[in-house]
Formats: sequence, structure tokens, C-alpha cells
Amino acid sequence: MWELLNAKQIFTAGMILFAVIDIIGNIPIIIDLRKKVGHIQSEKASVVAGIIMIVFLFVGKEILNLIGIDVNSFAVAGAFILFFLALEMILGITLYKDDEPETASIVPLAFPLIAGAGTLTTLVSLQAEYEAINIIVAILINIIFVYMVLKSSTKIERVLGSQGISVIRKVFGVILLAIAVKLFATNIQSLFT
Repeated sequence: MWELLNAKQIFTAGMILFAVIDIIGNIPIIIDLRKKVGHIQSEKASVVAGIIMIVFLFVGKEILNLIGIDVNSFAVAGAFILFFLALEMILGITLYKDDEPETASIVPLAFPLIAGAGTLTTLVSLQAEYEAINIIVAILINIIFVYMVLKSSTKIERVLGSQGISVIRKVFGVILLAIAVKLFATNIQSLFT
């Protein structure tokens, strides 16, 4: 199992997940949640999000098989979701509007903010190209980063300012757009063979 570890795969999968989770871009939402409910349970939210992601990595494929969808079809669908997420990040628009969360517990933070539909779709899509162990390491690295951001979100906001957060969000939007195109191109061919 350990011989399957690949630094390039870990880095690439990690960057894809970092862009999809978009924890830096979600800092304004996190700060807003903190103002509404007072305290955010950073540890709990991070651990639960990590568990959701790892479990979905392993059972997501089985769930798809159960409903008769192959990984390549799901990866193409995932490419579309990533494409629209990237457009939201680059253009600063909201294509998907979620209900306003009332508490900063597991539900708004761990799911769907951190381990949302885009993240879960991406995890199954990544399985088409990367080894599971490398994806797990990438998930763990991201969860550690998510935890650090949740813990220090107010400091980060002060340092970066709204302009800095906006620039970072747009840069990761462009990266995510390129990833969506690559994911689409890689998996679309197998649907016609």
C-alpha cells in the first residue's frame, strides 16, 4: 500500500481539493457564521468533514454502481460541477444558493461548506485517475489546512482584507476551470468507446 504513495498525485489531488473546498474563499461565510452564533467548533467540523470525504471516497463508487452509473460518467458530471464552481469563483456570481444556516454546527460547516456536493463529486472523479492512498493523504492535508483556517479566520480576514481574499478566490477559480477541462477531456472519450 505504501509503495503506491506518489508525491505528484498527492500534490495534484490536494490542489484540486483545495480549490474545490475553497476554504479561503469561504472565509467571509465563516466570519458571518461566527458573528451569528458566536463560536465555531473548528475541531468537530474538520473531523466530521474528513470522515465524510474518506467514507465517500470508498463507498461513493459502490453507490454509483448500485444506481447503474460508471465512474467515467460521474467524472464527466463532476467536470461540469467544477466548471460551474470555477465560474462562480472567477466571476464572483452565485449560481447555487443554499439556505441560510442557523447554527455553526456540523451541518453548515462540515457539510455542505467543506464536504459539499462539489467536493464529493471531485473525490469520485479523482478515483478515475489517482490511487486511493494518495487521495486520502490529500484529504488529510486539506482537513488540517481547513482546521487552521477555521481557527484563525478572523486573523486571516484582517491580514488579507476583502480584496486579497477576492484575488485568491479568482486565481483558484482559473486553476479549477483548467482542472474541469482536463477531467472532462480525460473521461469523455471512454464514454464513446
